[in-house]
Amino acid sequence: MVRIGPMASPKFLLNRRELMVGLGAAALGSARSPIVMAQGRPALALQLKTGDISLRPGGPETQVWSIAGPDFRLKRGEVIEIGVGNELPVPAVLNWRGIDGAAAAEPLTGRPPIAPGGRDTFQIAPRHAGTYLYDANLLGDGQSRPSRACALIVRENENVAVDRDEVFLIEDWRLRPDGTAIAPGLDTKDATPLYTINGRTSLDVSVRANQRLRTRFINASQRAVIAVKLENTDVRVMALDGQPAEPFQARNGALVLAPGGRADAFVDATGPAGSAAAILLHDGREPRPIGRLVISSEPPIRAALLPPAAPLPSNGLPPQLDLKNAQRFEVPLGGLQADWTAPARFATNDPLAFRAGRTVVLALTNPGAIATVFHLHGHHFRLLDRLDDGWKPFWLDTLAVEPGQTQRIAFLAEYPGRWLIESVATDWAAPRLVRWYNVA
Repeated sequence: MVRIGPMASPKFLLNRRELMVGLGAAALGSARSPIVMAQGRPALALQLKTGDISLRPGGPETQVWSIAGPDFRLKRGEVIEIGVGNELPVPAVLNWRGIDGAAAAEPLTGRPPIAPGGRDTFQIAPRHAGTYLYDANLLGDGQSRPSRACALIVRENENVAVDRDEVFLIEDWRLRPDGTAIAPGLDTKDATPLYTINGRTSLDVSVRANQRLRTRFINASQRAVIAVKLENTDVRVMALDGQPAEPFQARNGALVLAPGGRADAFVDATGPAGSAAAILLHDGREPRPIGRLVISSEPPIRAALLPPAAPLPSNGLPPQLDLKNAQRFEVPLGGLQADWTAPARFATNDPLAFRAGRTVVLALTNPGAIATVFHLHGHHFRLLDRLDDGWKPFWLDTLAVEPGQTQRIAFLAEYPGRWLIESVATDWAAPRLVRWYNVA
């Protein structure tokens, strides 16, 4: 529950190592238009274009690249036709995070980059309910402007006992003294790091007493591992990276997310009218306020809090994995490995080859000097225990690996097709790298 009181509260102190430990333990300004129908199914029109975002209070807006289109929510299994127009001066491709088994929408292996002035059309039918992310950042390193990201929400077909469903999309930026923003993959020099939440530098969300919120926190940062803390708040984690988890209380109300990571949490609001709970963000350097949950003057939504929530409905991922007969592969992360390449130079040769229907175990080793983020397309995975004798009680598609560390993950190679793997170090200037795997 949100125990909302004075803003002076216990300190929120974390360093980079504590952010990584937290990961292991827990593991928009453009015009909006309605979704239309095409051949009896929803159709979504998106435009990649230049837009503005307010990053300096009281100052002029900053030009960035963005995805113009409607906010939309799908039902699990619903087919949607997506049309994308590219008004940018460079090729671009949409990158979907968490959409398992959608080979036709897979960037680079399924959808080639869209040329400037070009268009692309394809369909997706999300197999799983959950919180997902899409952006045009895969080819964004070293460009003239950074790009914004968007949330994709896929609703459960079953009822979920919440009063409100709120998305908190967090992005990071590097702002030069002249007010221009630096794209990732470039030296930041004298640029100032800052964060936005839902496109704002600060966000207040009004809630009624005894109201239950489903909060969907998305780390759409380019490179930063972050912790998001709801001050003086009981936060019950219900899903990670779009997949239902065995519910648990977030330690000290903090959610630790790698770039691209998502967490769904239930929060029950209590407190007198006008009181507020701060939303704090920590990136391993310092905590900073980015928003508040504010109790409104309206009457309580009900006389008492709702009972503890049941787990979210299962998406049908396998309850067991056959580790004994698994295919096993060593996957070193980082730019010194010949198997990795920049997305702009991607070619479909030398894939990892997995057999359909078999369990796959990947040993992810980070030989670098800083944490590196691994993202698996096409499938979700389990984070294995140290002795490979079990796994954590949640599914992930994104994992940050500490320097010098090896993490083992396992998944069922369920969906035939060609799928990307991404790797990027947690430094703004670090290059984003890709390779791919084939399931047949």
